Amino acid sequence: MSHPKLVSFSHNGGTRYGLLTDRGVIDLSARHGSKWPTLREVVEAGTLHALADEAAALPADYALDEITYEIPIQAPEKIICVGVNFPDRNEEYKDGQSAPPNPSLFIRFPRSFTGHDRLLIRPPESPQLDYEGEIVIVIGKGGRRIPEAQALDHIAALSLCNEGTIRDWVRHAKFNVTQGKNFDSTGSIGPWLVPYTDESQLADIKLETRVNGEVRQSDRTSRMIFSFRKIINYISTFTTLVPGDIIVTGTPTGAGARFDPPIWLKPGDVVEVEADGIGTLRNTIADEV
Repeated sequence: MSHPKLVSFSHNGGTRYGLLTDRGVIDLSARHGSKWPTLREVVEAGTLHALADEAAALPADYALDEITYEIPIQAPEKIICVGVNFPDRNEEYKDGQSAPPNPSLFIRFPRSFTGHDRLLIRPPESPQLDYEGEIVIVIGKGGRRIPEAQALDHIAALSLCNEGTIRDWVRHAKFNVTQGKNFDSTGSIGPWLVPYTDESQLADIKLETRVNGEVRQSDRTSRMIFSFRKIINYISTFTTLVPGDIIVTGTPTGAGARFDPPIWLKPGDVVEVEADGIGTLRNTIADEV
């Protein structure tokens, strides 16, 4: 089954949103922008499915080579990332814990991400740019202390993330990773939002990361230590989730840091993150100018 693909994009200096089709992009912001300025407001209104259905037969307004992909949710209140959420990834830490009792979490800023087919930027401060392929859930219905049984009802859409990391900068201090996770444009989210319909879209899908065509990470969501239900339940215990919040749900083993010697991303490398039913997020590495 093919799911609709809703994109945020820029064209001639303006940021817009639309429905991606085989014919090109149908500009939904031209039709609904006064009511819902960005996809975040569309998510909040619960109209992702309706807009996609309504627009499906319309002619395209832009060819794909006329647009530049942006992060699907332009101004989320929160981007919360889950660390160490696959068994083999947990074993990398060799700390004696079979599995942690609760998810490890950290925050990223929107500016640390860029869109699909955009350059990922290696900063001059460190050559240790690494990849982490992950599945993204976008919150559609807010809430606090959301029970696990109802947690998936709060998802509006799915996307993908390359949670690019500057490895030595996550070790700069005693116990935090914020610095190494937030260099500008070191990660990406996209290419689009796939509206969430039912649990089969998430329950047991393959997640794979490739560098220059070589498979580096490959696992299935059914093996996650903390389920999507648990993640939403746990995060909403301490903070109110709101529509448009982005949760990045964890990466499999196989990042460049785990090779001996480590294999860091270098200019010209192409990283692809792919998941069943969602799509493929692709970025090329470049040095900061």
